[in-house]
Amino acid sequence: MAKVEKESISEAYNEVRDDSSQTSWAILKYEGTSIVLESTGSDYQQFKESFNDEDRKYGFVRMVTGDELSKRAKFVFITWCGKDVSPLKKARMSVDKSAVKDVINSFAVELLASEPEDIDEDNIRTLVKKAGGANYGTGN
Repeated sequence: MAKVEKESISEAYNEVRDDSSQTSWAILKYEGTSIVLESTGSDYQQFKESFNDEDRKYGFVRMVTGDELSKRAKFVFITWCGKDVSPLKKARMSVDKSAVKDVINSFAVELLASEPEDIDEDNIRTLVKKAGGANYGTGN
């Protein structure tokens, strides 16, 4: 099992969860036999462009949902396994993911992704809305 760099990942996780923070995402990557924080940010396009076909990464994203009367933050945990990752490395991710989820442990949606469309912002937002239950609005 990969060693998870808990301190820096936990700091990034808490920053994403903090409603007063501009940080809306964090990306974790493999570095040798460890899983470490790669980056954080607020631009979703930058987040999406950080994943490619050779990557094994984990993402944590804050999405603000709701209607004109009520806004709330929902969180998404993404396991990214690019289509060019070897079968052995793919298999290791399933074991390593449980260690990552010891740190990143509160989210509304969990997603396994391997294609850019999987992490398209509109797709993620739709999944979050579906997970949120009732979707009321005033019709405006």
